[in-house]
Order: sequence, then C-alpha cells, then structure tokens
Amino acid sequence: MAARNSSAQANTGAQAGDAASALPAFEVASIRPPDPKRGEVNGFYTYPGGRIAARGCTLQYLIMLAFDVQGFQISGGPGWMNDDGFDIQAKPPESSPAGKSNPALPKSPPSQDQRQMLQSLLIDRFQLKFHRVTKEGSVYLLTRGTKELKLQTPKDKNAFPWAGGISGGWFGGGIRGENISMPQLAARLSRFFEHPVLDQTGLQGSFDFEYRTGNEDNDADIPSFLLDAMKEIGLKLPPGKGPIETIVIDHAEKPSEN
Repeated sequence: MAARNSSAQANTGAQAGDAASALPAFEVASIRPPDPKRGEVNGFYTYPGGRIAARGCTLQYLIMLAFDVQGFQISGGPGWMNDDGFDIQAKPPESSPAGKSNPALPKSPPSQDQRQMLQSLLIDRFQLKFHRVTKEGSVYLLTRGTKELKLQTPKDKNAFPWAGGISGGWFGGGIRGENISMPQLAARLSRFFEHPVLDQTGLQGSFDFEYRTGNEDNDADIPSFLLDAMKEIGLKLPPGKGPIETIVIDHAEKPSEN
C-alpha cells in the first residue's frame, strides 16, 4: 500500500476559488485493476480497525458509498465511471474514530468517518471535482398503513440488515426482510423507485417480514409490486415532495495503479 497524508482538501464546487474543506483521510491506500479471476462487481467490505476493501467497484458506486446517495442522485462524469472497476485496500489512522471501529459484519456499511475518508481518496486519486445541487422533487413517504402490521422481531439480531426477493434475488414470489430498520428499508426501496423514500413510520428497532405472492412472475412492474407488497405488511408508500440532493460530477480521472 502507498502511504499518503492524513488529510486532504475537498473541492466541492466547479467554480475556481471555492473554499476547500479539510477531510479526514486514510493513512495508507492502494488502488489496482480488479482481479479478473474473482469477477466480483461492486463488492465493498469493512473490517475491524477501520480497514476497507473494495472489489471491482466502479467510480459511480464508490461515489454512492462516499456520499451516502443512490445512483439516481449522481449526474455528469465520464462514461467509464459506470463501467471500469477498481480494487481498493485502505486503512485509517489508528487514532481516528474509524480506526477504533469494529463492524459486526464485513458487509456493514461504512461509518461517517470512513465515508469522508473515501471522499478524500476520490478527490486525491481520481481527481474528483463535484458540486451539490438540492431541489424540491418527488419522493415517497414510508408510513404506517391501515392493515395489520406484519413485522416480526428479528430471528437473528446479528444478521446483515437486508430486504429483497423471497429467494434472495429478484422479487418473483414476493419480498422478505431480515433484521432491517425502517430507515434502512426506506433506503433500500429508494433504489427501485429511483426517488428518495423517507421513513415516517416512527417505528424503532429492526424487523423481519415476509410477503408471498403465490407466483414466480419476474416480469412484474417492480414499483407497482412494491407498493402492493408494503400494504400487505402494514405499510404504505404515498407520494410526496421533499428535498433531493444531487452530486454533480464536474471532473474525474482514472487513478494511477499502486
């Protein structure tokens, strides 16, 4: 791994003269082409001591992680941003908050400190320049519905928070969730609606749930299916208006390998 400074400057706007904000940074980091034998795409893992590993991650996905946004909240950038993958190994300073972290599972999301360090890495190594735009737009509101709430206490409170198809893939056959909180479910749903989903359920903790349709149709309209599925477990997703932040990519370059 190549050592680098423990701080970096963030250019958060396209205009010259924008004030730079100091960000925490990884102590050491390496970037390489992905291992073709592994074939993994957009794999991201966090480990005790704050170490992170990205496997076959595109710049688009790394930006999603660094800024905690969905793909539809990113605009602009070079064409390769969505196609070329990178393997990254990085470790924070031991004295940093991230350096003291101990995630329950490798698939646990990065902490806020790690997200900022990843921003710093992208700015430094990918020459990332960007600005933020926030506009009022269409959102969905995750709320309590009128039907019985079919959320159960998690069978495994240490399980990775997840929601998806019954068999773990597409939504044919229904939907299920494991050890997932309502904010996490809202974030998970937003990727399928391509609009932010805001949690307004007031429900605390994490839950298991399951809804089976009785058929294996994989060609169903996913947003319509999810609207119906949420009703069946006692939730609903009415449309609303709210602020939507977009990360606009002004410039990015492929990093040199090290």
